[in-house]
Amino acid sequence: MPLPKIIVALALLALLSGCVAATAGGAAIAASADRSIGDQVSDATIKAAISAIWRKTNSEMASGLECDVYEGRVLITGREPDPAWIEDAIRIAWRVKGVQQVYNEVAVGPISTTGDDLSDGFISARLRNELLWDADVHSVNFIVTTSDHVVFVIGSAQTPEELERVTAYARNIPNVRRVVSYVQVRGNPAPATTAPAPQPALSSPGPAPQTPGSPAPSTPIQVQPLQ
Repeated sequence: MPLPKIIVALALLALLSGCVAATAGGAAIAASADRSIGDQVSDATIKAAISAIWRKTNSEMASGLECDVYEGRVLITGREPDPAWIEDAIRIAWRVKGVQQVYNEVAVGPISTTGDDLSDGFISARLRNELLWDADVHSVNFIVTTSDHVVFVIGSAQTPEELERVTAYARNIPNVRRVVSYVQVRGNPAPATTAPAPQPALSSPGPAPQTPGSPAPSTPIQVQPLQ
């Protein structure tokens, strides 16, 4: 992990020390939630593999990216100064074993500063804490990340009402500009892949081709913050 990211993580840990009790409560929630420990370990393995290859390929590229994985679905966020780096990052993600889908939410621009990361980190930490303490939300089923004050949520909800609770918390946090959901409501199809798979020559997994006459894929939910 790059040094600025470590600094941000330590700062958040220190400033949010009052929420330590929430961690203990999280264990009880995790024990009864739908996402299994095995799934979490598998996703953590995929995330670690992607991040490691990013760093080995281009450490500067890696410093501008964040990667979150839920049941093999990969969400990539951050900022990169070179569009070609974004293409490289997506290509690498697709080639990692176990990846089912890749969502590209990387913006083109200067790599974020430590101050940017700290501000976004506070938004993510607050939302995670809100979800943790809501008995009607299985917080372990949701992964939250924030980039440039845009909140991204990936995971699965048991009902549309649970998803609405999650997005409502997010859009009411100060300084949030937008909320983008890649949450699958159980029993409904997963959100559409937003980053195309590499060409077959790379022997990488990818989404099935769309057949003639089939409906167009859906787009992720975008929730505008309340005024």
